[in-house]
Amino acid sequence: MSGKISGFLTELKLSLSIVLTIIGFLIFLIGMNFIFKEFNMFRLSEEILNWSIFMLIIGFIILVTGIYYLYTYLKDRKFILDELETNKRSEIIKKHIELQKAVKHMPSKYKKMLKEKEEEFKIK
Repeated sequence: MSGKISGFLTELKLSLSIVLTIIGFLIFLIGMNFIFKEFNMFRLSEEILNWSIFMLIIGFIILVTGIYYLYTYLKDRKFILDELETNKRSEIIKKHIELQKAVKHMPSKYKKMLKEKEEEFKIK
């Protein structure tokens, strides 16, 4: 069961990290009312504003998590595309283990691209 869930989340990693970053930013903005009392741009009730320190902390954690996942996705994507662009078998063999590790956490289309390149150069 967890394999299906993690596979599903891996396929949506880019969009989920963007959504997580946006939600974290909005919660962080609401939490900023703890520092700036007159910053109530969302016109929130006093009951919600009493929780602003917790929203500030939670928003910051969610924001950092979303940015981290977005950064790792884009970094791995760039690495994979740059390495698979080459037409030299020796370069692919040199970076093969790193490519496999990077592709492991990426959507299935990158796994297919690596498999096609392995078949093209007859790498096991």
